[in-house]
Amino acid sequence: MPTVNVKRDLLFKALGKTYSDDEFQDLCFKFGLELDEVTTEKLMIMKEKGLDQNTEVSDEIIYKIDIPANRYDLLCLEGLTLGLLIFLNKIDIPRYMGMLSDTGMQKITMTSECLKIRGHIVAAILRDITFTKDSYDSFIDLQDKLHQNIGRKRSLVSIGTHDFDTIQGPFLYDAKPPADICFKPLNQDREYTGEGIMNLYANHAQLKRYLHIIKDSPVFPVVQDSNGIILSLPPIINGDHSKITLDTKNVFIECTATDLTKARIVLDTIVCAFSQYCKIKYTVEKVEVIYPNKQVFHYPDLKYRTEEIDCEKAINYIGIKQTAEEVANLLSKMSLKTCVRKNNILNIEVPPTRHDVIHACDIYEDIAIAYGYNNIRKTIPYLSTIAEEFPLNKLSDQLRTELACAGFTEALTFSLCSREDIADKLGHKLENVPAVHISNPKTLEFQVARTTLLPGLLRTLAANKKMPLPQKLFEVSDVILRDNTTEVGARNNRHLCALYCNKSDGFEIIHGLLDRILHVLEIPWSVGENSDGYYLLAVDDPTFFRHRCAEIFCYNKVIGKMGVLHPDVITKFDLNIPCSVLEIDIEPFV
Repeated sequence: MPTVNVKRDLLFKALGKTYSDDEFQDLCFKFGLELDEVTTEKLMIMKEKGLDQNTEVSDEIIYKIDIPANRYDLLCLEGLTLGLLIFLNKIDIPRYMGMLSDTGMQKITMTSECLKIRGHIVAAILRDITFTKDSYDSFIDLQDKLHQNIGRKRSLVSIGTHDFDTIQGPFLYDAKPPADICFKPLNQDREYTGEGIMNLYANHAQLKRYLHIIKDSPVFPVVQDSNGIILSLPPIINGDHSKITLDTKNVFIECTATDLTKARIVLDTIVCAFSQYCKIKYTVEKVEVIYPNKQVFHYPDLKYRTEEIDCEKAINYIGIKQTAEEVANLLSKMSLKTCVRKNNILNIEVPPTRHDVIHACDIYEDIAIAYGYNNIRKTIPYLSTIAEEFPLNKLSDQLRTELACAGFTEALTFSLCSREDIADKLGHKLENVPAVHISNPKTLEFQVARTTLLPGLLRTLAANKKMPLPQKLFEVSDVILRDNTTEVGARNNRHLCALYCNKSDGFEIIHGLLDRILHVLEIPWSVGENSDGYYLLAVDDPTFFRHRCAEIFCYNKVIGKMGVLHPDVITKFDLNIPCSVLEIDIEPFV
């Protein structure tokens, strides 16, 4: 859950009432939030940056409030106080409106080049806005939270804000080769090319984490005005020419994105939160966006939509007794303006601030929050059920017991490993391994999800070479395999892997362990194919010693392999002692 830091005195001033910490915590709970911590600005900075206690920092009390991840409208003081004031019935639900300028609508024209890298842009203008130091800081902070949250660290959406009085429309959204870009970034004193900007921020504490989004692209996206001045280089940084200040009166907001839906949510969230500071409250000036195919769209949407739910179904679902009028009042407290129709049907108007309302269940949740979770009467469930262990987990535990009784020690290894561990070190080519790759691995040791349990056991063995021989290890855990037929493109498989290490390879120990496992599973040995038993077939595998490897067949399909590891494999894992290995898929036995 994201956390919003708000100044206590500023919050109470906006709410028009002073609360004790316990009273405000109770109010947060009633509204579906949580007061996570009460601290001061000085303590926060000392904790985050390690400043010493003599540093001059404000001792103003800060409330750290946990916000549900889908409530983007509550990620700033403005949205939070507005929601609480409506919840407390102190103000009416505002009506947001998109307006047209008297001098004509501003336009942004997109070129076909920008479709290659960041194919969408939405925009709006906040007219006659008045910033204070606190509201300006909140405006910047909201952008950062939206970048990290719904924008997925600017990869899906990035926000640019500009002083509209310093630029001239119509605007152009284009993409240019890095060498053709001449741009003066925010708070810099000279212009840079695209490559220069990449080098400039390569070691920047905040911006370096966003460079990879466009760094390897042949073109970089740019937003420029009619004078050719580049206003921003999404998703990295805005330009210095159009930076906003406390004196800014008209704010031009543009959001470039790879996901149009999320861009529209971000734009709606920003303009709804800060349009209260405009001369005409809750109004926003629309901007026209022209796509390369000549399609024309007007943003922001600020769409109100209507949902209908059955009041009886809602209160039965929650477990409360309320009239339709009372439920309508509860929903209105949650910024969902509601009226009652015939047959107790509730007509609910969902505002542009509540993009989290997707399904009827979201409305039921708001009814429960407004009613008060602690006020819902506790009841005994109508049905009595008996819990049962998941069959695969039960089988796994039973096999662990048998392996332990056979003298093997259980290991629990990482689910992620390096690409070398599952390919090169085992004698295979990476392209032939159905591995799931991590898009942005933090270390070289965690680049892919493991496709076999063997590397983990070999690493464990290498870390315990001083232990007396023989060493007998096993693990019963999941491996992850790429599978394009599944919804997520991958699937888990429960494997059993056992390893025997001694001065001699001990292949007979591993073979005997296999026989014992299948014996307790009541799988008979088969003398031939086309039977319900199991049998072995010799196979060549670069992981194993030649002529010392076999595939294990059960129910006429391969469930695994066993054999003596090849000396090259042992050496690559920093070992020098013979090892025999068994690895099978245990899911067919469930």
